[in-house]
Amino acid sequence: MAAPPCSQSEDEGFSSQDEQETSSREDSGDAKSALHDAIYLKMTELVEFLLLKYRAKQPTTKAEMLSRVIKNYQDHFPVIFSLASECMQFLFGIDVKEVDHINLTYVLVTTLGLTYDGMVSHGQSMPNTGLLVMLLRLILAEGDCAPEENVWETLNIMGVRDGKEHWIYGEPRELLTKVWVQEKYVEYRQVPNSDPARYEFLWGPRAHAETTKLKVLKFFLRDYRRNPGSVPSLFQEALSDEEDDA
Repeated sequence: MAAPPCSQSEDEGFSSQDEQETSSREDSGDAKSALHDAIYLKMTELVEFLLLKYRAKQPTTKAEMLSRVIKNYQDHFPVIFSLASECMQFLFGIDVKEVDHINLTYVLVTTLGLTYDGMVSHGQSMPNTGLLVMLLRLILAEGDCAPEENVWETLNIMGVRDGKEHWIYGEPRELLTKVWVQEKYVEYRQVPNSDPARYEFLWGPRAHAETTKLKVLKFFLRDYRRNPGSVPSLFQEALSDEEDDA
């Protein structure tokens, strides 16, 4: 027996409604994906703009960033600016610091109070202070004295490999064992009585003079939130050192 006309109409109606809902979800997903891609692109453009300002030692303003970089995505400026600032800090070791709340003016300075600008190699266009800060943190995590093999093992996970040119940091071994040793930020010495010879890293006198263990640990607190097991002991040690210094 043929289905009643009303039943056929309801089935067709439900089918059409399902198709419309599916199409609507797909359109919504495509729109979100497109917006996500646009925000990411603007974030990378803003990072490039801020790096230019850092190299030129020039301040910038929110108005300048909006007009020269953000343009049609001004409603998303807080998100784009936050992502770009975080990238500048963790990747390049540069803080985007507000110096004028009224005019929203910002300066670009090396993080943690370090005076090293990270621009040391001939023709180098990217500051490498971010890797220096990572090395200082690795030394702390190893109890103030980091075996070289442990340092390279951790840096390899980040894509920074011994003997391989890095797109930001250049040749990392030269930085770790020569440049930053000469700058007195780290000490690189042979482990006593090691045969065959093994080496280790320690904080240098300039690192101790310009920053503190607590500042470095706070800098990486966002990473530790994902794996907080080591936070209490590291912070307790850093706080104890701060009290001793005081």
